[in-house]
Amino acid sequence: MRNFAGIILLILFFYTRADAQLCQGSLGDPIVNITFGSGSNPGAPLKAATTSYQYVASDCPNDGFYTVRSNTTACFGNSWHSLQTDHTGDPGGYFMLVNASYQPSAFYLDTVKGLCGGTTYEFAAWVMNVQTLGSCSPNPIKPNLTFSIERTDGTVLQSYNTNDIPQQASPAWRQFGFFFTTPSNVQDVVLRIFNNAQGGCGNDIALDDITFRPCGPKLIPVITGNTSSNVNLCEGTAGQFEFTCTVSAGFNNPSFQWQQRINGSDWTDIPGANSTTLVRNFPAATAPGMYVYRLTAAEDGNLGSPQCRVASGVLSVRVATYPVIDLKTNAPVCENATLQLNAADGTQYQWTGPAGFQSTQAAVTLDHVQLAQGGEYFVTVSNDAGCTTDGSIIATVNPNPVATVGLSETTICEGRSIQLTAQGGLGYEWKPATGLSAADIANPLAKPVISSVYEVIVSNQFSCRDTAEVKINVINKPTADAGGDKWIVQGTSVQLMANATGQNLSYLWTPALYINNPLVLQPVITPPHDTTYILTVTSNDGCGEATDSVKVFVYKDVFIPNAFTPNGDGINDTWYIPALSAYPNFELSVYDRYGHPVFQARKANVHWDGRFKGQPLPVGVYVYMLDLKDGGNLLKGTVLISR
Repeated sequence: MRNFAGIILLILFFYTRADAQLCQGSLGDPIVNITFGSGSNPGAPLKAATTSYQYVASDCPNDGFYTVRSNTTACFGNSWHSLQTDHTGDPGGYFMLVNASYQPSAFYLDTVKGLCGGTTYEFAAWVMNVQTLGSCSPNPIKPNLTFSIERTDGTVLQSYNTNDIPQQASPAWRQFGFFFTTPSNVQDVVLRIFNNAQGGCGNDIALDDITFRPCGPKLIPVITGNTSSNVNLCEGTAGQFEFTCTVSAGFNNPSFQWQQRINGSDWTDIPGANSTTLVRNFPAATAPGMYVYRLTAAEDGNLGSPQCRVASGVLSVRVATYPVIDLKTNAPVCENATLQLNAADGTQYQWTGPAGFQSTQAAVTLDHVQLAQGGEYFVTVSNDAGCTTDGSIIATVNPNPVATVGLSETTICEGRSIQLTAQGGLGYEWKPATGLSAADIANPLAKPVISSVYEVIVSNQFSCRDTAEVKINVINKPTADAGGDKWIVQGTSVQLMANATGQNLSYLWTPALYINNPLVLQPVITPPHDTTYILTVTSNDGCGEATDSVKVFVYKDVFIPNAFTPNGDGINDTWYIPALSAYPNFELSVYDRYGHPVFQARKANVHWDGRFKGQPLPVGVYVYMLDLKDGGNLLKGTVLISR
């Protein structure tokens, strides 16, 4: 089904391990170094002569195809592992993804020229079986690769077999490889990787970082007097360092050459540095940068060829610049505000300042700062090289004004004004501005419509501020509403339904006759005749008074007209019983001679125009029934409609 057998690995020197024979000593610079590059998907195909497999740009290649990618996701129904990085963990790094062909075949081929005879080389690569654990059950085909080094005529000089590479529960890169020593008469070799497994379900791999490089005895460099391979100097400081290198057994007649690389440039030989010890002086004028050293070694006569020498690990001297601390503050600030101090370009900070202040933070925040905390702040900034810079900055803390007002609370009548006063600063701002003659002076006139709280913001010459408040209670002018006119029958009483607005009010009804209490808002009255009562509402806070009147109509009895003439001449056109206004719950019905109701009124005293359903009724006598309710009688009689 999925056939994966394409890996390109060249291994010349091995140390024996369960899955590979890799170099135990030091390695030289790679002669072959196939990392596949990095970038967005897809990566570029290999050179045509490198592999017999066909390239595809898409993910999940089919049998006999490969692709170059930085990730692969859920291929063939999640039967392949999903990978998000190359073997180094770089999310943009490419790797080769291969679905091997059905027939065993060579899928990587390369020729390396210019080797030195009698020199050991390592050929290695990182490989992954991308089949998920349990896929292609019960008999998945496992990748099985042979790496061979051959003469250019095809004679195999040495080979290495990976054996079956098993499935894993999670993605796992493994490095396979071996080391090889060239015969004295061999300078050019062919590197070949052969897929031994049969095609079918399985045999799918990912491949990364194919290398072929010199392998030799172990070179162990040290900086005398230091346990680390890295040392630091601060700019402008002179220094001297001795580098030594221990060389393990393995060379017959070695030659040595110390090399230097400055700020990532190419390695260059240091003239005359041909022993295992190197002393380097760094004058105070040495430019800041990274100075890196290593010892290269090869058999005598091969040292000049990069393809034949090995190199030690690196020793580095960093000439570091001093921190540029770039001190900043938000000062000047007002007392009780937040003071901020900032330094930069370091890994360690030590602050000191007024009122015993200390801190080890790069950014310092002091909340509710007081006047005693103003002054000069000092900081020592150290970078990761141990270089330090001292600095200081003035942080001024200015005093706040003390805002005071003439009155914190007062009361005025509606429509009147009062002068506000504030002190303590140079600038004043009142809020809200509604009802003020001006909002930016110390003593505005205030004429609020409703009770209000005014805040004044007082500022001094430092633009520091304080606030105070004035509460103004507004007493509304009184209003009086004596209520609607009343109708009663002589000898009965009624309550006057008056209303008033305002605060702290007193009431007076005049005349004070036939009234149960002239000093309450809604008294009960019993006048014997028509009377007009006047309500006077007075503000006890001196905010004025208001009056209104109500007329009370008194009926001696219920007079019911016995005829009316609804002919539109404006005289006696309606039938109306005035005294019904004194009986709020009455019920009145009028019937024709057949007993059919032609007019009804309940609770509302209305005029009847002699119509029924909008049409004039015939001239004639009609019977009425009037139930006065509320203790009144049931009255019956007739009414004549005449035109």
